[in-house]
Amino acid sequence: MTKRWMSERKQEKYYRLAKKYDYRSRASFKLMQMDDRFGIFEEGDSVVDLGASPGGWLQVAKERVADGVVIGVDLRPIKPLEGVITIIGDITSPETMRELFDILGGKADVVLSDMAPNIGGNYSTDHARSVHLCTFAVAVAEQILKRDGKMVMKVFMGDLFPEIKKEMEGRFQNVRVHEPPATRDSSSEVYVIGTGFKALSPSMKVGTEQEPEEKKRSFTLKGDLV
Repeated sequence: MTKRWMSERKQEKYYRLAKKYDYRSRASFKLMQMDDRFGIFEEGDSVVDLGASPGGWLQVAKERVADGVVIGVDLRPIKPLEGVITIIGDITSPETMRELFDILGGKADVVLSDMAPNIGGNYSTDHARSVHLCTFAVAVAEQILKRDGKMVMKVFMGDLFPEIKKEMEGRFQNVRVHEPPATRDSSSEVYVIGTGFKALSPSMKVGTEQEPEEKKRSFTLKGDLV
């Protein structure tokens, strides 16, 4: 059996499972696997999912925190989910951050980010944009995450990866790099999992007036579609 065939077989498996159990994304199983292994969620947690469309991670988060608060943010509309709050907006903008703060009414226990750039076909560029998105996700977490909170963030591997890992290590007591079994064999993505947030003072502002417009529009917040 070729590696490509095995990869396609794995992809079909999680595609079929997502359809069978009515999850909006095969990526739902990645989050389940990470929670089962690392204990991301606790009942009653407040969770913020950045780049939440189409909502696969929101479904898993809501199942696992039960009566906790689950909020999804994305530029694209997210089909309503019972018990889940969604915000249509750019997480790099002050307006979206204010709306998020208002809805949270405090701090989050968990921040999730399955954000990915619009893939252009040039791996170096795609990797750099992925790291750029991660920088924003970390900055958002600095502002909304509780002390000892947790973060799960997707990033494409590449030469800039050590920089974002170092950013996480400066903010969390424990940082792990993990590739869930549901990840495609051909994918370069990994997940950085931070636990024990140190609640540092924010080192950067998200979506400030000084942020170059071309920089803010260089990506789209999104999750993996089924």
